This record gives sequence, structure tokens and C-alpha cells, in this order.
Amino acid sequence: MAKGNSSAVSDFILLGLTDDPELQVILFGVFLVIYLTSVTGNLGLTALIQVSPPLHTPMYFFLSHLAFVDFCYTSSVTPNTLINFLREVKSITFYACATQVFCFITFVVCEMYLLSIMAYDRYVAICNPLLYIVLMPRKLCLQMIASTYMYGFTVGLAQALATFHLSFCGSNLVNHFYCDDVPLVALACSDTHIKELMLLVIAGFNTLCSLVIVVISYIFILFAILKIHSADGRWKAFSTCASHLTSITIFYGTIIFMYLQPKSSHSLDTDKFASVFYVVVIPMLNPLIYSLRNQEVRNALKRILEKLPLAVK
Repeated sequence: MAKGNSSAVSDFILLGLTDDPELQVILFGVFLVIYLTSVTGNLGLTALIQVSPPLHTPMYFFLSHLAFVDFCYTSSVTPNTLINFLREVKSITFYACATQVFCFITFVVCEMYLLSIMAYDRYVAICNPLLYIVLMPRKLCLQMIASTYMYGFTVGLAQALATFHLSFCGSNLVNHFYCDDVPLVALACSDTHIKELMLLVIAGFNTLCSLVIVVISYIFILFAILKIHSADGRWKAFSTCASHLTSITIFYGTIIFMYLQPKSSHSLDTDKFASVFYVVVIPMLNPLIYSLRNQEVRNALKRILEKLPLAVK
């Protein structure tokens, strides 16, 4: 990402969500509360899974990485956004912007495939419960996680390089509250057709591929649940998937709305406000969804809290 792209732009100005100073102060407070809740929830959930032996299963191993990825991708954007709410000029350097694009894309792609891996894990647990330990050994779990991070890194690097090898020689005003591919490409003064095609193909492929894995897994899960004779058994099987289904619906619904709509109906202003939900709110919701709806997580947390008075004594 050297300046060999003939770029005359050394930094970018982020237009943010609003230019109303009073509203910016209010948004700073709201974003700060949400971000602190997100950090506490995701890092707390990761730590809880690590220190609780009953949660040392593939399901919670993947959940701990989902929480870590949520923390990473919201942290690649939100702290800078909070600072910008209090700044008159919301500038970000060329290389800081490139780093933000790389980190954000990397962890969003990781999230996509983590959700699909978790769907496959639920499929194995429900459809092949007696072979679950054999089919999901720790070595395989580690390989799937490593592959997810490596692939996310590759996609993030490729997209960031493609974006920042464009020429930016005109306006440096980014119509967003963070460095995102779409508004950045709109500022380029060189040919963007390859980059636009790359963005559409890669985003479409990753969304479709990961979503297909999720859908197929849950089709088999649904048939398996319907074969269970007792209502209690069906409810127990469904309840193990409820939290994951909620996360999937929120995550993929927002992605499809933002990135896969026709160009004719694409609005940067609409994307900007949808991104608030996608970047800031979803990472806060996931730990709450998995904690409040999961009895094993609640029990593990209860055991930890019960030990605290003993530790103090």
C-alpha cells in the first residue's frame, strides 16, 4: 500500500453520522455504553469458557472464538468513532484507514465462517450424538479455526490492497463514520470496475458459501428434530440451536441488506446507519443472546460467582 498508486491524498475526513454537535455528544454516550457492554460481554464470555471445565466442548470452543472475533471487529472501528464524536475534524491517515479496512474485513469474514462452523457443529451434535466426540475431535476443531483465521486474513489483505492501490486525487471526504470499502471506492479517481467486481464477487461468494453451509446444516437438524417422539426431547434439541439461529438471522440479514442490494438502490447514507447496527450493536447482542438463552453458560457463571466470596476470604 505504498504511495506508488499516484495518490495525492495523505488522509481522509470521515463525515460521521451527524454534524450536529449536541447530537454527537449524545451519540458518544450511547456508543460508549454499547461498546463497554460489548467488550465486557465478549471478553467475559471468552474468559468464562476458558476457566469452566464443563464448557470445554467444541460448541463452546467455537463460541469463545466468536466472542473474540466480535470484540476484534467492533474494536477496529468503535474506539476511533468515539474519539471522532469529540473532534471537530474527524480525520484518519491513509495508512490508518487501510489498516481499519483490512482488520474489519478480516474479522467479518471470520465471523461468517465461524457461524457456519457452529451450524455444522450443531448438526453433528443433534444428528449424530453418539459419534459426536469422534466426528469433532479437538484437532479438527483447531484446524477449522486456524483455516477460518487464515482465510479471513487473506480476504482482508486482498480487499485492502485492491482498494488502496486505487488513485485518490480528488475529494478526501468519506461519507461514513469509519473507513469502509464502498464509500472509499466512490472517492477514487482511477478505474474502479475491477475493484467493484472484486467486492461484489468476494462478498457474494463468502456470504452465499457460509450461508449455504448454515442452511443445509439446519435442514438436516430440522428433520432430526421432527423424528424425536417426545415434545421435551424436541424442545431440548431446538433450544440448543435457538441462540445460534438468532445470531445468524441478525448477522446475515444485515449483511445482505448492506452489501448485496442492487447498485441502483444503493445508498451510502442508508448503509451508514445500517452499519451502526452491524458494527456496534451486533457484537453487543451476541454475548447477551448466548448467555441469557444458555443454561450451561448461566450455570458456569453462577459457579464462578459463588466462588468469589471464598476467594476473598
